[in-house]
Amino acid sequence: MAAENTTPSLTATYSSPTNEAFTTSTPLPASASTTAEKTAFLTALREAVTKTQAEINKELTARMEEDNARNNTSSAADDAKDEENYGEEVVEEEE
Repeated sequence: MAAENTTPSLTATYSSPTNEAFTTSTPLPASASTTAEKTAFLTALREAVTKTQAEINKELTARMEEDNARNNTSSAADDAKDEENYGEEVVEEEE
């Protein structure tokens, strides 16, 4: 049984029943054995994670905007409120 000769990569795949799927992949250096090679690998991995995160954020933002346009549920006031509360837990007050 022959081992596959594959290049390591960082890959993320998104799928949704309502939006087009996407995949992003960034190649990584081959496995490392020396300290310098391990440091280079970890540096490349960190850069790949940052690049992947930026790509995912861009793609998901576009899909969110598509959903809002399709559902016509988002207004400028809602967007401003969401932006103001981004990352915060919002508890609605009971009347």
